[in-house]
Amino acid sequence: MAGKMDFVDPTAGSVREAIPLATRPAGLRGKVLGILDNTKEQADIILETLGEGLCEKYGAKEVIMCRKEHYSKPAPDAMIEEMADQCDVVICALGG
Repeated sequence: MAGKMDFVDPTAGSVREAIPLATRPAGLRGKVLGILDNTKEQADIILETLGEGLCEKYGAKEVIMCRKEHYSKPAPDAMIEEMADQCDVVICALGG
């Protein structure tokens, strides 16, 4: 096959606006930690274990777990706002 093959880079494109990173706290002691599960396989087990470990090792006060409806859909605005109101730090992660 001597023809030219074209490839599409799915990461290419323009960015509408730059969003600055959130300020990071110096530590987790006494902080409320939010964890957002995207529903991938075993994410809940991995993230619950992570939350427990962060409480034990770094003194996080509490862990609030939230779970998206489906991994391919964004978290609802109401869920994001609720987590922002209740949590000092939020980890958004996924499972395998």
